[in-house]
Amino acid sequence: MLGIQYFKADPTIHVIQTSRGRVKRQGKGLSFFYYAPSTSLTAIPMSAKAVPFIFNLQTQDYQQIRVQGQLTYRVVEPDKLSEYLNFTLKDDGKDYLSDDPITLGDRVVQAAQVIVQDTVQKLTLRQTLTRLRELDTALKGALLENASLSQMGIKVVDAQLVGLSPTPDTAKALEAEAREAILKEADDAIYDRRKSAVEQERVIQEAELQTDMAMQTKRHEIAEAAVDNDRVLMRKRAEAKSEEMAAEIEAEEKRKALVELSLVNQKIEADAKAYDIEVQTKAASSVPVDYVKAMAMAKMTPAQLMAASLGTFAENADKIGTLNLGSQEIALLQRLGAAMPGRE
Repeated sequence: MLGIQYFKADPTIHVIQTSRGRVKRQGKGLSFFYYAPSTSLTAIPMSAKAVPFIFNLQTQDYQQIRVQGQLTYRVVEPDKLSEYLNFTLKDDGKDYLSDDPITLGDRVVQAAQVIVQDTVQKLTLRQTLTRLRELDTALKGALLENASLSQMGIKVVDAQLVGLSPTPDTAKALEAEAREAILKEADDAIYDRRKSAVEQERVIQEAELQTDMAMQTKRHEIAEAAVDNDRVLMRKRAEAKSEEMAAEIEAEEKRKALVELSLVNQKIEADAKAYDIEVQTKAASSVPVDYVKAMAMAKMTPAQLMAASLGTFAENADKIGTLNLGSQEIALLQRLGAAMPGRE
């Protein structure tokens, strides 16, 4: 009726009412009546919005790579944004007059694409595929400091890169290369194990040879020690035998000296006895025979006296006519014969 309408905004919508070139009111979640023919309404959503994106970029080595992610942004200064983009509502107060509200997310995504492209074109494909987290961190920092977004009053709340993938053909080539590399690593591991086993076997054989050499050296040392011991024993035996022979020679020399001394002594004794006999003989030769006999008979037993008498009778048998013996003389002769067997 008469162009008067009622407008009510959500709490997350910032509304700017302009009438005749001047801002009449502005704020979030406003509700009011307005005169439609002379009023313009600008509605700027201030809630955070998530926008997914997929970029097909080129790396330093001219390889195509697909970058997939998502960013979240919100309008923090609606006055600035209203100066750059058209968020004016139609007369019905529901739809927008332009496509700027729809393309706002694309503008933020384009800013992110420029940042990612600037980083990716400095890296090779392999480098890019291994630096997802670095690219993610760089994108977040660059979007927070982006001058164009700040001028429009837009703030990026969050940005995430969720995937980096090459083209299918390149992926197959990389997979084949990676597979070959893995197989090569497996082969290298097998070769390394074989090499290690051979090396270990060589080390074991060398250790065994060294042990054998050490044992041979020990045996040689033991044999040499045994020969040295035999030589020492032989030398000691020879020395002992020499000492024994020397002792025997010395003993023989002593015995020889003793025998010679004994002979000398015997000779001296013989000379003394001979001298004694000679003296006695000379002395006896000067004594009458009868006197000597008398002296000898003085020490004789009756039997010896009888024997001496018989000897005298025998010497003078041709002078004796008749010899008469009594019983006592016969008994004495019998005792004499018994005491001197073998003599009649």
